[in-house]
Amino acid sequence: MSDREQQRLDFLRTAALSDAARAPLPGDASTRRYERLTTPSGARLMLMDQAPAAESPPADPSWSPERRKAEGWNAVARLSAGRIEAFAAVAAHLKSIGLSAPGIVAVDAASGLAVLEDFGDDLFARVIDTGTPEAPLYLAAVEALATLHDAPAPDIMTGAAGDWPLLTYDETALQGGADLFVEWMPKLDPSLTFDAAAIEAWHTAWAPITARGAAGATVMAHRDYHAENLIRLPDRRGAGIVGLIDFQDAVRAHPAWDLHSLLQDARRDVSPDLEARALDHYFNLRPDTDREAFRRDYAGLAALNEARILGIFARLIARDGKPRYRAFMPRMWAHLNANLRLPGLEPVARWFDDHVPEATRR
Repeated sequence: MSDREQQRLDFLRTAALSDAARAPLPGDASTRRYERLTTPSGARLMLMDQAPAAESPPADPSWSPERRKAEGWNAVARLSAGRIEAFAAVAAHLKSIGLSAPGIVAVDAASGLAVLEDFGDDLFARVIDTGTPEAPLYLAAVEALATLHDAPAPDIMTGAAGDWPLLTYDETALQGGADLFVEWMPKLDPSLTFDAAAIEAWHTAWAPITARGAAGATVMAHRDYHAENLIRLPDRRGAGIVGLIDFQDAVRAHPAWDLHSLLQDARRDVSPDLEARALDHYFNLRPDTDREAFRRDYAGLAALNEARILGIFARLIARDGKPRYRAFMPRMWAHLNANLRLPGLEPVARWFDDHVPEATRR
């Protein structure tokens, strides 16, 4: 038996769950793992397992951009490194404003273990694929975002495992994400080469977009808001029917961030008509929004995120030996290509025209 398994057993014993049946869930691209727990009475819970030493440290709020780059990727991107205290603190905030986040049944932050309320298996993506109409679900997801964005974004959140800061998705984090493209795409496709001049031009092209993204960082963003991180809870009301998971990397960000993550998804197609309807629904729920400025920032940040995700997929394939992520890349290229045709993205579009052959962008 591994030391980690012994920690899990000890934690479950302390939580009075040592007699629960355990069923591991499929993994994703993270270092986190989950198990479904079923008690002898038939109650279901979820074990979250995130070993604290499995990742580089999260950013300290006081660290400079230079210090963040020296400390590693989690510090650059202002990721939580999967910390249980981050999950618990964000969950507490979401629940406090009427949104559906899993309750915390037991927690040991030092060991990176928690037992959570189990929201079940009705992921939006799954129930849509089995015939549930998608539009009401997407509009409900937009309503949940409007609720989140209307609530003040706290500097410090407090949950069952202690305090956690809400850091800003700033220019360092945004540009760091975009830079994954120029770092990893050549390792997947050796025909792509980006010299120092190309890298400098890349940074220059993105600078206005990262500046607007950082300046517009006024709301809490889930940061990974898409149909495989949202669970239908039909017994709840209003925005509460949207069960939220995997929000431990929440940041203060531009309100467009979660919207483009939802509507320009890497994993499933969202029709242009539904995307337009969802955006109109958001604007109607938040009527003070400057629609023209928002749409400009939405396109720019969506393009940046698509470049970031293409870089992540390239890394997963080239470094981690996970070829299944190649199947998602054409969808991301299609989103990126469409955004590059929009006003405000001309410098980025020229960079791609100069450095990435059109035949590669598909």
